[in-house]
Amino acid sequence: MNKEIVINAAPTGVEIALLEDKKLVELHSEKSDARFAVGDLYLGKVKRLMPGLNAAFVDVGFEKDAFLHYTDLSPYARSLLKFTQMAMNATNENPLDFSKFEVEPEIVKTGKISEVLGGKPNILVQILKEPIAAKGPRLSCELSIPGRFVVITPFNNIVAVSKKIHSSEERKRLQKIIEAVKPKNFGVIVRTAAEGKNTAELYEDLEHLVNIWNTVQQNLRGATAPTKIYSEQNKTHSILRDLLSADYNRIVTNDKNIYAETRNYIQRIAPEKVEIVNQAHGNVFDSMGITKQVKGSFGKTVTLNSGAYLIIEHTEALHVIDVNSGYKNVSNNQEQNALETNLEAAAEIARQLRLRDIGGIIVVDFIDMKLPENKKKLYERMEEVMKADRAKHSVLPISKFGLMQITRQRMRPEVTINTQEVCPSCNGSGKISSTLVLEDEIERNLQYLITHKHKNLKLVVHPIMHAYLTKGLWWNTKIAKWNRKFGQKTRLEKDSSYHLTEYHFFNEMDEEIKL
Repeated sequence: MNKEIVINAAPTGVEIALLEDKKLVELHSEKSDARFAVGDLYLGKVKRLMPGLNAAFVDVGFEKDAFLHYTDLSPYARSLLKFTQMAMNATNENPLDFSKFEVEPEIVKTGKISEVLGGKPNILVQILKEPIAAKGPRLSCELSIPGRFVVITPFNNIVAVSKKIHSSEERKRLQKIIEAVKPKNFGVIVRTAAEGKNTAELYEDLEHLVNIWNTVQQNLRGATAPTKIYSEQNKTHSILRDLLSADYNRIVTNDKNIYAETRNYIQRIAPEKVEIVNQAHGNVFDSMGITKQVKGSFGKTVTLNSGAYLIIEHTEALHVIDVNSGYKNVSNNQEQNALETNLEAAAEIARQLRLRDIGGIIVVDFIDMKLPENKKKLYERMEEVMKADRAKHSVLPISKFGLMQITRQRMRPEVTINTQEVCPSCNGSGKISSTLVLEDEIERNLQYLITHKHKNLKLVVHPIMHAYLTKGLWWNTKIAKWNRKFGQKTRLEKDSSYHLTEYHFFNEMDEEIKL
């Protein structure tokens, strides 16, 4: 499979596209003024304890307080509180030596938030989820600093190796290396990318992360909450760190600084792949056809190559995807048609989940199939195409109602690109008042205004409504009938900037009358 990373820099920020065989599968963006990104460390101030939720709201400088649940406190929360206070009070004469730090006893899993954060202290926290809609950031006290091959977790001494490394001998080798070189008071998680790496490479990565932790300590010295203590590398570097593997054979960017940084980064972690970095000019998304793919991939309806299509709907509780066969017809066998369409749809659904970063509960209504073996084939196909998804997910077999349920983790706001506009007449409802109903509404409001002593009224409507109210002989028009009925002349004017059902009344001073 041909895999590419395309980085398009603009004054407003950076856009990153991941392509597989020239097809867009992931889209990331980083605004130039981005704040509160996942992985950032903040010195926060506990503002409110919510015993009913067993959670706390913490001020990290966002317009809304961030949310910290007890389950995200980390077993070493007391150690973190102690460390935060000591690091803030440290001086050049009395520095904090983390290797000599005495770890506090772990908190219990079933404890209360008030038992740990009583007194509303300052605490070092990590952004777990970016602000989404009206919600502030989601926080965690289980701090972790990721590198290329390992992740360090302060306050514990556990060494864990990725389960994706299947060789038991390799897992034991990596564990022995890390146990021999890791500093005290640090836990280490060995990532999948560490497979086959030697001691020097692992130690260099570990030392780099320990230096970052030392920087965190320095930044805490004398700090006042709320403030950012450490920011994760920019998204370009974090994506390269997490994704770059032997599978990728091209990286394209239109920014010379990103080009130089990317080459230097790859030179450090994979010198043999440095030539895959290419510099382009202009809007690289346009020149490589990515913009066109973006516009065609984010609508409510997604059409497949065969003519089948998906309908993707979003609600507060879940996401619903409906599979329709369109005009696809591979045989005269209805069951076979359904299976082929569903298998094709499964691959596109997996792509759409990654592309839009849809999280939570997803319910898929595939085309009905009767044979159990075909349902099993579809389930296995969905699991297979979801393997490329880095987000934690779970796929359930098709239920007796013919529905498949998927859960997927979301770490950032869902990517939504509007390909439609809300109709100004119906506000997206798809319906407007009928002419007769609108006519009655205008008449009622006109009667109300005249009853309340308004004189010399002017009524302004859309040109089509104006034509309706003035059709026929002048003495038999609707506006003439109203004038006779209410004993007062009302001037009628038209305005083409109004939408079809919009109308306004104005007084003799030409001021709009609010109803």
